[in-house]
Amino acid sequence: LMVWLRRTTHYLFIVVVAVNSTLLTINAGDYIFYTDWAWTSFVVFSISQSTMLVVGAIYYMLFTGVPGTATYYATIMTIYTWVAKGAWFGLGYPYDFVTVPVWIPSAMLLDLTYWATRRNKHAAIIIGGTLVGLSLPVFNMVNLLLIRDPLETAFKYPRPTLPPYMTPTEPQVGKFYNSPVALGSGAGAVLSVPIAALGAKLNTWTYRWMAA
Repeated sequence: LMVWLRRTTHYLFIVVVAVNSTLLTINAGDYIFYTDWAWTSFVVFSISQSTMLVVGAIYYMLFTGVPGTATYYATIMTIYTWVAKGAWFGLGYPYDFVTVPVWIPSAMLLDLTYWATRRNKHAAIIIGGTLVGLSLPVFNMVNLLLIRDPLETAFKYPRPTLPPYMTPTEPQVGKFYNSPVALGSGAGAVLSVPIAALGAKLNTWTYRWMAA
């Protein structure tokens, strides 16, 4: 039994990380993902999403050793969130009530780095982690610009369960930072590298546990 459990450790980790990634997305900017807080806390959202994506994607990718699995991991997350989006739509909310974050292009860059460097783990951590942190805020801002104003939706369809201090507020553009995309990309690029290293280390630890 213990041998079987050890051999399935990686698969259990993948399921747990993928599910928790979706839950973290929900909590990163209110429980309807980042629709409410898209403009006011875009930097915080960008950092949380970049690091969350890279830790699971690099773990999954190094586990299989096959470029493309990071994109597969991001696709799983995207499918989960679209299911949640459909659930809210089924409850009578508008279709754009939940904005699904864009993870797949950044995960593709991670896969491309791993493939171009001939499966070099350290290059994937440093170069791939940087590319994920740099690109994710850009893709998500483009995504937000293509939909209706999230704050309009937030005020039109308030959630009665939200306490007053979590009520969406109008963004103070330029008051704290002039470019949320630049700040999110810069901070995300720096933080995604050590988090990618953590994901790689988790992969090593589970291998050692399996061999114990």
